[in-house]
Amino acid sequence: MNYGDTTTDLLIDDASFSEAYMIAKETGVVAGLLVAESVFKLLDENISFKVLKKDGTLVKKGEKIAEIKGSTKNILKGERLALNLLQRMSGIASASRRYADLVKEYQTRVVDTRKTTPNLRILEKYAVRVGGCYNHRFNLSDAVMIKDNHIKAVGSIKKAVERIRENIPHTTKIEVEVTSLKELEEALKARADIIMLDNMDLETMKRAVESTKGRAILEASGNITLERIKDIAKIGVDVISVGALTHSVKAMDISLLIID
Repeated sequence: MNYGDTTTDLLIDDASFSEAYMIAKETGVVAGLLVAESVFKLLDENISFKVLKKDGTLVKKGEKIAEIKGSTKNILKGERLALNLLQRMSGIASASRRYADLVKEYQTRVVDTRKTTPNLRILEKYAVRVGGCYNHRFNLSDAVMIKDNHIKAVGSIKKAVERIRENIPHTTKIEVEVTSLKELEEALKARADIIMLDNMDLETMKRAVESTKGRAILEASGNITLERIKDIAKIGVDVISVGALTHSVKAMDISLLIID
């Protein structure tokens, strides 16, 4: 079965040459231009791709992002994939910038999660950094994270941490998810390096910060929104993880237009 571009192959002459621009159709932060360029280069190494706005740049509606010159056929064939990746990554970078700007007065870091699109994690986490936020684990081997189901399977936070500590090198951090102040105290007694405060209200998080007194890194997680994030940062947690940076972000609207 032939999966070529039927429309382009039948309409466009092989010798046809075009100039095109990628243009922002809304205000946002650009991310993924090297990825978009790679799409065209894989199709045709002779295509010229000139970056007009670097990754991390805040662009306004109507601004040109990149200039593309070369085979009309190959520009058209690469258009959708290049745009899909660029729009997705720019949407993530734009969302990340909004979150980062809200907490810039505080020491708190906003980080992503592993709630990413299959096969696109490295690109999406790159876009998070471009937008001004930080990365959590890239994969399950990066650090220990003992979550509620691990604790239920083993029996307690204490048992889980003790068992893990017996089998990891001294360089590996241990993070424990807790949902109450009682569980927080258990995690502190077990000497967890990082404690995730999962879906806690502001008052409970405040008490958690006060009782921890710097003995562990505190990460707020669960139901983090733009409306709540500044109030959470004020409490004094060290990290705020936001799954929405990647799992439900809106793609930035970008178009590719061939010049007549």
